[in-house]
Formats: sequence, C-alpha cells, structure tokens
Amino acid sequence: MRPLPIPCPPRPHRRAALVAMLAAAALGAQAVWAASSAADLASRSNEALQRLTAKVPAAKALAKDAKAVLVFPKVTKAGLGIGGQYGEGALIQGGKAVAFYSTAGASYGLQAGAQTFGYAMFFMNDGALAQLGKNEGFEVGVGPSVVVLDEGKAKTATTTTMKNDIYAFVFGQKGLMAGVGVQGNKITKIDPK
Repeated sequence: MRPLPIPCPPRPHRRAALVAMLAAAALGAQAVWAASSAADLASRSNEALQRLTAKVPAAKALAKDAKAVLVFPKVTKAGLGIGGQYGEGALIQGGKAVAFYSTAGASYGLQAGAQTFGYAMFFMNDGALAQLGKNEGFEVGVGPSVVVLDEGKAKTATTTTMKNDIYAFVFGQKGLMAGVGVQGNKITKIDPK
C-alpha cells in the first residue's frame, strides 16, 4: 500500500510560512540569549538612562518629573516580510530598578534586515504607571497616550509642550532596517535570576 501524498501549499505560502517560522525561532532564541541577571539588567538599564538624559535635554527634563522610567537598553528587531523584536529592561524609580520587563512585538509588510535599538518610557502620572502593572501586560498604544520620539525629534522637544501620559524615547539605533516602531509592543513583567 502506497502512502498518500501530503499536499503542499502553493510556493508563496510556503515561503511566508518558512519566514514566519524563522522569525519566531530567532525571537525565541533572542529571548533565551537576552535573559540577564537582575543586577546586570538593572545596571545596563541605568547606564542607558544616564546616557540618554546626558544627550537629550528633553529626556533629562522629563526624568525629573516622571513617576518612573522603563528602560529597554537593547531591543533586537529582525525580519524579512514578517518580523519581530524582543528586549528586556528595568523599571527605574528613585534611581533604583524596582521591577523587570520584556518588550516583544511582531510585524509584517515591506521589511528586511536586522537592527538593535533601545527605548525608554517616561511615565508622567500614577494612572499611566498603574496601567503597566496590569496582569495581562501593557500594550504600547492601548490605554494611556504614548508619544514616541527618536533622538532627532527629542532634541527639539520642550517640556512646556509635553503634556501626555507617557513619552518613549528611541535611542542607539544600529543596523540595516529602516524605521523603528514601539506601537503595539507587548510589555510583560519578568523575573530575571
């Protein structure tokens, strides 16, 4: 008795499925490799925040009034049609890391390449900070208003015009991918060893 042939999807669908599997595998591997000790993650997050506030006057001014700052010192983004990004960071209050989080997101469309970047979210009021503590995690762009600024735009921003709940500063972009987005990223509390 001859085995029945397994139908294969049309070629474009196989390619998309393969790319999706590779992107998921890369993000899964990144999650394992990125896992840091709490002390290391706190140190890298504090250093990244210090570099950002030293370089960008608006970030320095907001840091003085922020209830807390969530810093992801390194986020890796990769994709070929379908992509994703992952990173880990610390919530800093009063100069100390008080909790740890991961950020992850997926995207599709015209994209190819890989890059790394960091971002810091300045929580300007207690209501916005409370959203971060929800059990199901925090999704950027859902709930409190989030204004995303890259290093160039942030240099021209002033605190007199900044009245939103959360400000996210993107910094340290390196790589061959155009554009960095944090909208739609899921932020989840983690427990590094």
